[in-house]
Amino acid sequence: MAIGKRLKTAREGVDREKLYPLEEAIKMVKSRAKAKFDETIEIAINLGVDPRHADQMVRGVVTLPNGTGRTLRVGVFARGAKAEEAKAAGADVVGAEDLVEKVQGGAIDFDRCIATPDMMPLVGRLGKVLGPRGMMPNPKVGTVTMDVKSAVQGAKGGSVEFRVEKAGIVQAGVGKASFSEEKLVQNVKALADAVSKAKPAGAKGTYIQRVAVSSTMGPGVKVEPGSLHD
Repeated sequence: MAIGKRLKTAREGVDREKLYPLEEAIKMVKSRAKAKFDETIEIAINLGVDPRHADQMVRGVVTLPNGTGRTLRVGVFARGAKAEEAKAAGADVVGAEDLVEKVQGGAIDFDRCIATPDMMPLVGRLGKVLGPRGMMPNPKVGTVTMDVKSAVQGAKGGSVEFRVEKAGIVQAGVGKASFSEEKLVQNVKALADAVSKAKPAGAKGTYIQRVAVSSTMGPGVKVEPGSLHD
């Protein structure tokens, strides 16, 4: 298989057990991103938390200094002046009851979802549709807000939502393979800093346990956790 051959080549020179300093890991991942498209550079951070306990939940939002390299489509649930504010800020889809109906019917034409607080009783009905996709608006990550303009601009400008998964892992895209090494390192450090600041009260022992970076089609490279912070 061609893909097996390509991945085998990409893995050459990567010690699967070694922990590399962040700058070196990024360099290795970037140089091995050889797909025909601009691969996303991703990070996985294993945390010393058990998300089944409410006091060990980790979630938040961070604006990456160099953006994500992705253009997100942003949907906003709002009425009146706030709907106009959302459109002016660059939202792709704006609506109220009409938008709720569309989403209930399976038409989700956006990647990030924002709502004004007064819309939440309506948007709450979409929990079964938006929840599993991780798109439900939440005040903790700034997606339920009256400051619609800032939320839309943030989503368009490279803000990344992160949330710990069942296995205690936070995963996020931190840029594209076409980004310079310096920009990718800055983005990773910004995300790691936000994850550190989101450390829950219930977390015991070592918080950031294991870290790996990879590209969409490339091998994972383990990172020395201490190198995430200056």
